[in-house]
Amino acid sequence: MDRRSFLKTSAIGGSAAAASSLAAPAIAQGQVKLTMVTMWPRGLAGVWDSAVRFADNVAAMSEGQMTVDVKAAGELVGALEIFDAVAAGQADMYHGADYYFVGQHPAFAFFTGVPFGMTAPEIMTWYYAGKGMEDHHMLGEIFGLKSFLVGQTASQGGGWFRKPIETVDDFKGLKFRMPGFGAEALSKLGASIQVLPGGEIYQALSTGALDGTEWIGPWSDEKLGLQEVCDYYYPASFHEPGAAISVATNLSVYEGLTPGQQQIIKIAAAEAHQANYALFIANNGPALQRLRQGGTQLRQFSDEIWDAFSVAVDEVMDGFMDDDLYAGIRANYDASLAQTSDWISQSDGEYSRQRNRIRGG
Repeated sequence: MDRRSFLKTSAIGGSAAAASSLAAPAIAQGQVKLTMVTMWPRGLAGVWDSAVRFADNVAAMSEGQMTVDVKAAGELVGALEIFDAVAAGQADMYHGADYYFVGQHPAFAFFTGVPFGMTAPEIMTWYYAGKGMEDHHMLGEIFGLKSFLVGQTASQGGGWFRKPIETVDDFKGLKFRMPGFGAEALSKLGASIQVLPGGEIYQALSTGALDGTEWIGPWSDEKLGLQEVCDYYYPASFHEPGAAISVATNLSVYEGLTPGQQQIIKIAAAEAHQANYALFIANNGPALQRLRQGGTQLRQFSDEIWDAFSVAVDEVMDGFMDDDLYAGIRANYDASLAQTSDWISQSDGEYSRQRNRIRGG
């Protein structure tokens, strides 16, 4: 079904109607069917798995009374159109990375990942034991959405490059794909940034439209074939030490569900979130070994480059502090990070250092 036909025949709304005029989701004999648009091509490693697991969770927990029809990018709307489609009532929910929507509000970046920010366990702590979920709801509801975290890629790689990055000057004029605040930081270092969805990256590299890219991590990157078009891979990144994925339901649709159905969405998302984290961790190690054995050259950025990243990131993130909502969410985020990072570094961090020193790894 093309996008025009979808907008005419969607069970939840007519044309590109405002959320206030949104019809209820498709309901037949007590059953609720929700249409979910995603950023991802079908089968895209890790991120598509999260969408499918969430949909399966909803169906299982409701014993088939609620179903989620998962649509790949481009089947109903484009990958970067999903936010507007759900906010306007053209689809019931979306599955994607919220930092693509910093143009809607810069605080959306915190609900995927920000440079020099939280790792995956720290994000989970802020979200479930701090004010993260509350802030996510508050921000989403401004745009007519009810949002939850639904996936976690863990630490993302620093990127793939045709040539090694040895100095800060190597970023000048570099055509590089990256979204979020990390992209704005690299732009300050002279890079020419493009924001492309995952399904378009390989082609852009193949044709020379890009000189390099970041995607997710070894497993997803290998499946995308990035090792076929770039020789150099930097496993450690400044821009996404942890990266969450979100599911957002049109607020009118969400409020039209029963309390039990709303709880199903919440719990289905939380389970998919932690399961997705395990899936990425389980697959990244073996994939990295395969990449190394296949000839990919692994590199790390120099301290000079890391320092330049830090200066650029501060300039980017401090530039939004005149927005009260952004400032408030950032304050909650930073407070949670400060409360958890010391303990984690003193316990897990020291343990990992000693284990690797004694036993290798």
